[in-house]
Amino acid sequence: MKLPVVRLLFLCLPSAAAGAPVDYLHDVKPLFSERCSQCHGATQQKNGLRLDTTAAALKGGEHGPALKPGHSADSLLLQAVKGTHPNLSRMPYKKPALDDSQIATLAAWIDQGATAPAGEQPGSAKHWAFIPPLRPPVPALTPQPTNPIDAFILARLAQDKIQPAPEADRTTLIRRLSLDLTGLPPSPVEVDAFVRDQRPDAYAQLVDRLLASPHYGERWGRHWLDVARYADSNGYSIDAPRVIWKYRDWVIDALNRDLPFDRFTIEQLAGDLLPAASMDQKIATGFHRNTQINQEGGIDKEQFRIESIIDRVNTTGTAFLGLTIGCCQCHDHKFDPLTQKDYYGLFAFFNNAEEPELPLATPKDLAAAAEGEKKAAAFIASLPAKDPSVWDRMLTWERGMNPTQRQALPQAVREAFDVGFEKRTDAQKQEELEAFVEHAPENKAHKAALKKLRASAPKIPSTMVMEERGKPRRNYLFIKGDFTRDGGPVTPATPAVLHPFKTKERANRLDLAEWLVEPTNPLLARVTVNRIWQQYFGRGLVETENDFGTQGTPPSHPELLDWLATEFITQRWSLKAMHRLIVTSATYRQSSRARPELDIIDPNNKLLARQSRLRLDAEIVRDVALSASGLLNPKIGGPSVYPPIPEGVMSLGQVKREWKVSEGEDRYRRGMYTFFFRATPPPSLSVFDAPDAFSTCTRRLRSNTPLQSLALLNDPQFYDFARSFALKILREGPASDPDKLTFAFRRCLAREPKPAEKETLQKTLTQQLALNEPVKNIPAGIDPNVFSAWLTVARILLNLDETITRE
Repeated sequence: MKLPVVRLLFLCLPSAAAGAPVDYLHDVKPLFSERCSQCHGATQQKNGLRLDTTAAALKGGEHGPALKPGHSADSLLLQAVKGTHPNLSRMPYKKPALDDSQIATLAAWIDQGATAPAGEQPGSAKHWAFIPPLRPPVPALTPQPTNPIDAFILARLAQDKIQPAPEADRTTLIRRLSLDLTGLPPSPVEVDAFVRDQRPDAYAQLVDRLLASPHYGERWGRHWLDVARYADSNGYSIDAPRVIWKYRDWVIDALNRDLPFDRFTIEQLAGDLLPAASMDQKIATGFHRNTQINQEGGIDKEQFRIESIIDRVNTTGTAFLGLTIGCCQCHDHKFDPLTQKDYYGLFAFFNNAEEPELPLATPKDLAAAAEGEKKAAAFIASLPAKDPSVWDRMLTWERGMNPTQRQALPQAVREAFDVGFEKRTDAQKQEELEAFVEHAPENKAHKAALKKLRASAPKIPSTMVMEERGKPRRNYLFIKGDFTRDGGPVTPATPAVLHPFKTKERANRLDLAEWLVEPTNPLLARVTVNRIWQQYFGRGLVETENDFGTQGTPPSHPELLDWLATEFITQRWSLKAMHRLIVTSATYRQSSRARPELDIIDPNNKLLARQSRLRLDAEIVRDVALSASGLLNPKIGGPSVYPPIPEGVMSLGQVKREWKVSEGEDRYRRGMYTFFFRATPPPSLSVFDAPDAFSTCTRRLRSNTPLQSLALLNDPQFYDFARSFALKILREGPASDPDKLTFAFRRCLAREPKPAEKETLQKTLTQQLALNEPVKNIPAGIDPNVFSAWLTVARILLNLDETITRE
């Protein structure tokens, strides 16, 4: 028998040398920062001991030097963390003890001489993540893997004498790859074609085909929309709808055409500031218009404008730098070398932006729309002369509204309500009169006339964008984060701990964006490739993907992380190149089958001796059901849609919003196009851990709750899918019931059922046929009892754990 390639490579590996070198910056300093700095750092030194530099640890405190290089057993530090010193309590004091692997790392480092970089300074200036990545050599193995990723992974596994898993079977591979690259399962025809394809490059061709699919942009665009905190409503208590779907389309298109990630970054932060900025580049700035908007009456508008900028600073720090920069809003960072002045230097880049809506139309369309609005305004202005009682009726309508009804009106109308009628401007009276015409029932004639006037004008879609204002605002530091307390002027600037910023007299967002994508930035490439890796393996090489600072988790494979980061830049920031590199690795293609021997050595699969089983994202759970049922509308882009949701959901917010269920093909769009109210999100998305879009999300949680099963069984849309699936089985499946079961099983799981699985399904089908419980609304020509039985089978298959899991 032929050994799988990855096992053959392992058998050829040299034995790992005992005591692999410990990297101080990657393995030891982060441990000191996370577990020791609170009591033995720059701000506090209990018993006179500092551990924020090796020199300080060697000097020691009241009990003498903490380290004895070359002799870990005689080092006070190791005795303290192990709890073996006769006069010292176990450290950290009254906190969880270090685990065995952490203690072993410290011991190995001390035994190897407790070496550290020359000139190490207090603080975290030399923290590994703040040093630009240098391209490490690919580990030399015999034979040498064709994919460098495998060399790094296999070399690390060899240190612990762990064998990698065999390659997954071809059916699993095509389903895994299809879900990972497009978010859609392969059809049985595609599975069969790939399984039969014996060409050496069959898998590589499959990768290229899927990367070229327009659904690739949807799949990976959804991940970025999480980072961009995208939603279709404004948030806060009113949570009114907003129009920004064109930004979502931009993301999908940018990824499909493999826009280099440096340009992807620049256009989103500052597309409007590029020379001769195109419409698309302006649309891209919607990235930072995804902040919430408070539309309540009586608010301080400046306060919430400031809140939006704070969100932009925090999101920029998380999305592009992987740093908890938001901790500096009120004070210097307690752990990372980031100051409050750094924070307001970044704040200053965004403080000069206006927040307009960009019409998406030709000049001719704009002129026609403006003419239509002019006619509508003239009609409203003429009403008091034509209908003298309209003012009195309007005021009666105004006084009779309850708070919920008032909150549902446009902000300009609510502002008019706050002013006595006699003191309202003509514009305010016009705004309220128009709202009155469009909302009280006795104005049907006026409303019809107004609607007719507007129907003649073209509908102009728009999207929310950023735009630099001409006159700059003054920027200052907020004392304790309070914008009413002026802590002195600041100018646009970047964190001093990172690569230098080319100071300009009037720096703007474009300068910030170009600074971010400089190859000397130690963080952007690392953070980005780490998040890509996370999507394929369930966790990043740096597990704390949103915190590369001193409190974050050090990388499990530091050399691989830096190699990938430098490769990303070498590949001219091509995201598709990185995807191709990862999915063609033997590491990615491994089986995900659990291995009992790893439960002790590597229970969390950090060393990647196998693949990881991953529950599908909320939107993909819907997409898989749509695909199995044959209902999927594969249209790319466009406005958000309204699939069925449980009754009463839209009454849960402060303002009851309309949810008019989409008809026709729009009802069956992919999950990422479902209209998302922040205050009342669709339950089928929330129950499967979709983010709330209030703030940037760099990693989705994966919970496991009974509500998920209930949603798959009883949510209106999933019941709809099951009905269509049952009809498809009966109309398009083979003649016999056993063959029908295989047909249905493969549409959900790609593979054929095992004998025991098929037997269980057959028993279920037989039992349901005997119950004779027909359901309503059966198409003509279908036996109601037979349909009822197959509906049960369809619901079971759509509810299987494996159906909603990527193996």
